[in-house]
Amino acid sequence: MHSNPEIFANLASEIASLHLQPPPDNVLPSEHVVTQARDKLCKQLPQAGLGFEETIRHIREDLAPGFNGSSRSPNYYGFVTGGSTPAAALADNLVTIYDQNAAVHLPKESIATNVEDAATSLLAELLKLDPSQWPHRVFTTGATASNVLGLACGREYVITEASVHYDQAINSVGEVGIVEAMRRAGIDKIQILATVPHSSLLKAAGILGLGRASVVDVSLPDASHRFDIARLKKALGQPRTASIIAVSASDVNTGLFATNGLEEMQELRKLSDMFGAWIHVDGAFGIFGRVLDSPAYSDLISACAGLELADSITGDGHKLLNVPYDCGFFFSRHREIPERVFQNPNAPYLSTGTATDTIVSPSNVGLENSRRLRALPVYANLTAYGADGYREMLQRQIELSKGIAEYILDSDDFELLPQFNRPKEQILKGIYIIVLFRAKDEKLNKELTARIKASQKIYVSGTVWDGRPACRFAVSNWMTDAKRDLPLVKQVLDEVLKSWKAT
Repeated sequence: MHSNPEIFANLASEIASLHLQPPPDNVLPSEHVVTQARDKLCKQLPQAGLGFEETIRHIREDLAPGFNGSSRSPNYYGFVTGGSTPAAALADNLVTIYDQNAAVHLPKESIATNVEDAATSLLAELLKLDPSQWPHRVFTTGATASNVLGLACGREYVITEASVHYDQAINSVGEVGIVEAMRRAGIDKIQILATVPHSSLLKAAGILGLGRASVVDVSLPDASHRFDIARLKKALGQPRTASIIAVSASDVNTGLFATNGLEEMQELRKLSDMFGAWIHVDGAFGIFGRVLDSPAYSDLISACAGLELADSITGDGHKLLNVPYDCGFFFSRHREIPERVFQNPNAPYLSTGTATDTIVSPSNVGLENSRRLRALPVYANLTAYGADGYREMLQRQIELSKGIAEYILDSDDFELLPQFNRPKEQILKGIYIIVLFRAKDEKLNKELTARIKASQKIYVSGTVWDGRPACRFAVSNWMTDAKRDLPLVKQVLDEVLKSWKAT
């Protein structure tokens, strides 16, 4: 049996060496390799166990070939997966070694919660948010969990607002339940007013008892990602109805933003205050547009302007923050609400005693009572690369996205989506990290995503736009280099066209 220090020293060395190696040529393993790896999975529990060495060999040699290279390859453009930087990968392994339960603030015993507080504060600074104005900051498992937090806090807020007007009583869903709280508040319905909401928002609505049907589309007829302010105002004014406004920054299919400037966010804030609504920003990856500062990105900077006027903001760490999966974040301006929703009552063993600082136990302001120190990889990345490093990463990602979009715009065989009949230069200025397109030949279009993946050189995701199949590039990896990666993308798309036309 190896000692723990020796095991982990060897693993750390191996992880570091992996990041120094060039990315693999094949992003996606062949179907045969995947089948082989699946067949080699252990189907029954071994009585005596395989032992450490054999288990590690089994994982490396038998199973690892069946994984796609999303984290290790910059040419993975499927889910918005940034991958793990060397700093984040090593920090994540330290998280496993130290095995901290970062749920309870124990200021005399551990700095785990201090690390989380520091990491969320640094992250707020990166996103040009004043940490002091966002006192409810917590890491989650991902943007889906963060959306649950956002809608839960929004639900608590809008019912409290209605209660104050109705009978002047503080009325908490967390205490009396949603049915009784709504009855006391004189509310018949809670609605979530949105444009192209991500599926995780509907999932969160279902989990929280608001219902997926509570998500109401208030978009413009000719621009589904943008708010129709007149429709929004009419919906907010419905009697005996409380509202949460969900702002998509940006749409997962197109990369387009729900708002296009400070004035529009100011209008949303004004309407929200007028009707006692809560503004929730689903900023899974769009929120990172706030790191940009060059006039060359003026359209994107404008699209992110004013997001600080929201009540809550969510984001994913595994996207543009480029930390491993199992990391999302949630920010809220309202310090008094989370403990009414998420507190752990009657749990004396989780008591922290008298604290001399302002840090609250994450278990009282978030979902989990047991949680890993997912803040450490975030802290590692933010300190390692800083604001300038993240800005440079995003600019490289946008450069590649624009290069792909320009290639498609110039093509006779593909079309960029959605179509707004705008000049090419204007379209390219609005490109963020998502490029949505399809083949003009309808038969090819049905096979396009599969044919691109069959190259094993780049990985894209299939989707649907306007009821028809479409293909999507999502550029988010920290290793992205347009000079190196764009020729490969063009080569694969050209080969797909050539092979199709030859049949």
